[in-house]
Amino acid sequence: MLNTFGHLFRITTFGESHGPALGAVIDGCPAGVKISLERIQEFVDRRRPGQSPLTTQRKENDQVECLSGLEDGVTLGSPIALLIRNHDARPKDYDSFSRVYRPSHADFTVEKKFGIRSQSGGGRLSARETVARVAAAGVAQQVLEAFVPDLKVSAFISSVHQEMGVFGGGGGNACTEGGQGGTHPQKMETCILDAKERGDTVGGTITCKVVGCPVGLGEPLFGKLHAELARALMSIPAARGFEIGLGFAASKMFGSEHNDPFVSEGGKIRTKTNHSGGIQGGISNGEDIHLCVAFKPPSTIFQEQASVDREGNSVAFKPHAGRHDPCVLPRAVPIVEAMVILVLVDHLLMMKSRRIE
Repeated sequence: MLNTFGHLFRITTFGESHGPALGAVIDGCPAGVKISLERIQEFVDRRRPGQSPLTTQRKENDQVECLSGLEDGVTLGSPIALLIRNHDARPKDYDSFSRVYRPSHADFTVEKKFGIRSQSGGGRLSARETVARVAAAGVAQQVLEAFVPDLKVSAFISSVHQEMGVFGGGGGNACTEGGQGGTHPQKMETCILDAKERGDTVGGTITCKVVGCPVGLGEPLFGKLHAELARALMSIPAARGFEIGLGFAASKMFGSEHNDPFVSEGGKIRTKTNHSGGIQGGISNGEDIHLCVAFKPPSTIFQEQASVDREGNSVAFKPHAGRHDPCVLPRAVPIVEAMVILVLVDHLLMMKSRRIE
């Protein structure tokens, strides 16, 4: 099982959804960077469960502990180990269907691949694992700020099912004003709550914007920045689609419509339009990076479904216990930001290793 992400700034996550703890080991973090544990905690708190009726009611305080790599709040250049203990794990909730393959879950594929699987929820494949990524990104964010203080990463929910708008932007689950041409965010919230009431789930999209990204991040062949971002974001549980710039809409345009002409403004070269989403030739061009991620509805629904057990016998499956998100989007916003931050800090360090400034 591959548990490590990154090239120079590498994170290895560990732990299962209903085990004692989860965490991340960060390797390759530069020495001498001031790191605030309070800011890491703030980052993690944004994806914490149980804060809203829109999310799972699992109660975890997600307190981050730093076991190594810092001294007096400054990085030593050695591995940074972060730990988040589970306090509200309930593995017994899954006993009744430990031999049943839950529809659209990874039960079947993981068991066939490894010959064994965690009987308690999704184990390593649970969205619970992402708390370790977000904690690691809390470090990465502060490293980015040390090198590029003006760089900002911000994501928001741009659609829920068929409702469009702006929801949960700027950090956390709070509603913000509707986007241009979009519906009011309350309609998006109602859509989630209605699905939850029916024992169903919904998906949607999250849009992310990076402001202040320097020119030169990304490798022109097998490490294109948009490819690395796609790889990172598609690793998030329930992610099903990725777009950069105009995305699939570009396939319906002529080159004369899609090209971004270069202009000179105030002695700075930039593009007149930004259809390519801030990345050209796999390398950031200094414009804002625009991307969008599509998420499917969560697989756990509280309705009866047809499935089979390990012996292939037909069963009627309906979970009677367990705490699950009716929609992943509210808590996925900080996860999207985290994965973008991890990619950017990794490629910033690679760029600095390529040339002497």
